[in-house]
Amino acid sequence: QVQVVESGGGLVQAGGSLRLSCAASGRTFSSYALGWFRQAPGKEREFVAAISWSGRKRYYVDSEKGRFTISRDNAKNTVHLQMNSLKPEDTAIYYCAAGNSPERVSPSEYDYDYWGQGTQVTVSS
Repeated sequence: QVQVVESGGGLVQAGGSLRLSCAASGRTFSSYALGWFRQAPGKEREFVAAISWSGRKRYYVDSEKGRFTISRDNAKNTVHLQMNSLKPEDTAIYYCAAGNSPERVSPSEYDYDYWGQGTQVTVSS
């Protein structure tokens, strides 16, 4: 069983930054592609960014390119999502997910096998 735990959420003013972290344990961390998704109140969960186990492949939703950066440190079993220039519409619960296909960076939640409980990000105007 793989455990996925997010951290780093919180309250920030518009224009500010947050860095989310995701720690995975239970199996060899580097065998997974990792993705970030978010779900705003009253909306469906949506893809944000993903990174392959090697780190060579990264995929971002078009609307976040240039503001968000995904990275991973396999030695520390963590993946990060650096979010800059935050907007109120970025307010959501952010979820980290691990997929069993190490080089598959997919925007589809169905390609991910293990999910964290989420961390709340609130951006005030």
